[in-house]
Amino acid sequence: MAVGNDKLPHLLPVSGVRLATVSAGIKSAGRKDLVLMELAAASRCVGVFTQNAFCAAPVIVAKDHLQLSDNQPGYLIVNTGNANAGTGDQGIADARNCCAAVAQVANTEASQVLPFSTGVIGEPLPVELIADAIPAAVAGLADSGWADAAEGILTTDTRPKGLSVQFSCDGQDYVVTGIAKGAGMIRPNMATMLGYVATDAAVEIAILQKILSEATAMSFNRVTVDGDTSTNDACVLVATGAACNELLANADQPLYRALADAVQEVCVSLAQGLVRDGEGASKFVTVEINGGVNEQECLDVAFTIAHSPLVKTALFASDPNWGRLLAAIGRAGLADLNVDRVGLYLNDVLIAENGCRAVSYTEAQGVKAMAPENIVIRVELNRGEATASVWTTDFSYDYVKINAEYRT
Repeated sequence: MAVGNDKLPHLLPVSGVRLATVSAGIKSAGRKDLVLMELAAASRCVGVFTQNAFCAAPVIVAKDHLQLSDNQPGYLIVNTGNANAGTGDQGIADARNCCAAVAQVANTEASQVLPFSTGVIGEPLPVELIADAIPAAVAGLADSGWADAAEGILTTDTRPKGLSVQFSCDGQDYVVTGIAKGAGMIRPNMATMLGYVATDAAVEIAILQKILSEATAMSFNRVTVDGDTSTNDACVLVATGAACNELLANADQPLYRALADAVQEVCVSLAQGLVRDGEGASKFVTVEINGGVNEQECLDVAFTIAHSPLVKTALFASDPNWGRLLAAIGRAGLADLNVDRVGLYLNDVLIAENGCRAVSYTEAQGVKAMAPENIVIRVELNRGEATASVWTTDFSYDYVKINAEYRT
């Protein structure tokens, strides 16, 4: 199950990035489960990573290699079918050995390779299978490999996620292309979601990190499928410099806003794609909170609603059980909340106000509002000017089935 259009848009090459997708047979024979990305010399790369204390071995190694390479790695390697998480010292060694295998074939240093993994937690990484597939991956590198890579990084996903954005600034053309995977264990807390975004702009490292951090704050950190933060979450942003522009070195340059907007557009599309492809999802739900004292309290209310199993099961049943929404708002931890001032809407239908059901509301209106696959839950707190939105799904029978059978 998934919500909305499942067609992957045309993904534009980014000069300076080549990709290949091959089969290593990690979980099943013949499935393309290994992606290699080659970054042109002088490309700059930054990342945001999971804040889960049990972060996976590849996260630890990728962060280390990012520092050792001065944020200028030459390769990214991504495997599916095995998360290499909860694997202790051996997992660290296995991640490093995968990097060394790439380095040997590509004639570079192991510290120039960033590893990423996704899949089952707690199982040893089949390093030999991965190493055996690397020569084919290196031989198959091509700048047109984005669509295959979007397929190759999937796990329980039912569809690939990707987007390209072109824009111009001061007469110079630029491109931003990104792909991501994730359908379950999705409540990224950046810093089993992986995202890769690249641009041909030349950007100084600190500015590149600022652009990525701002984009993830407004995209990947605003989604939740099941409230679980993966051990392996990571998103990287690469700037190859192939556009040969004047180096973007501060936020006052015109290119900063143009590039930041393009990167955020890509990240928001990818983040919403994760939700639309959430495990067992039949609804795409926007939880919009207005009139808060500050953004954080708006987010607190939004995520309390989005994480409620009672709300999510009502969404699956298309049941306008608005009492569950009021209960979630009330337990979100807002100090001195005046419930008589709160307004609750399903799409544009006023459900509750003045602490109780709205006089104008009818059950038929609620049923109609809950029927579409795209739903907006809107809460008007009426206690300030702040606003925030998050995106989530319903909980279906299929979500339980997928996760009950995940390791089989």
